[in-house]
Amino acid sequence: MSREMKVNDSPNHFMVLDAIGRGMTTTDKISTVTKLDKTEVELILNDLAVQRLVNRTEKKGFLRRKIEFTINETGHALLNSKKRELEQKTKDIKQAYGNGNTAQFKSFMGTDRAWIPFLLFSGLLDVVFFASAMSFLGLAMSPQESSMASDTGGASDSASDSASDSDTAGQEDSGAADSSSSGGGDFEGGGFDSSGGSGMDFGGDFNF
Repeated sequence: MSREMKVNDSPNHFMVLDAIGRGMTTTDKISTVTKLDKTEVELILNDLAVQRLVNRTEKKGFLRRKIEFTINETGHALLNSKKRELEQKTKDIKQAYGNGNTAQFKSFMGTDRAWIPFLLFSGLLDVVFFASAMSFLGLAMSPQESSMASDTGGASDSASDSASDSDTAGQEDSGAADSSSSGGGDFEGGGFDSSGGSGMDFGGDFNF
């Protein structure tokens, strides 16, 4: 049975919904990318299914049944609506912070901090900006924020390292070609369809 919960007020529900929208269809995959405990993910998935935001499908496997989840049109509409709302908030705090108004950033952290992991996960909040602002203001990240920021930053570092290796290899190849031509001889790179919300009424059938 679904818990008495307003999905629209739960960052973790939106994180799971976003993960499903990206193609993570099983509990294990969703738990891995969101950094949420598997038991928590299972409860959230049940909530989303009861609220008719995702479709639940059972498939017969070789040894056991496999349960998969896919986001539906209503889920897309709600997710995109929440993203637009939070995107505007993040734009406002980034602009204010850039203008030297750190009070607005602190206010956001005081009232909406629970949404930070989802913002980092969905890419609505830049990891570098968030880490820099927190450091400048002397604020410590929560374990969930740190985990999400580290995971996102690690992916960026990996891409950067790969590009660096590629550049180095290119320079070495160029150097080898120069040596050869001079007679040296022996030298050997979390879209969504934002139109999903047209005509949707979330006030009646769903408990938001």
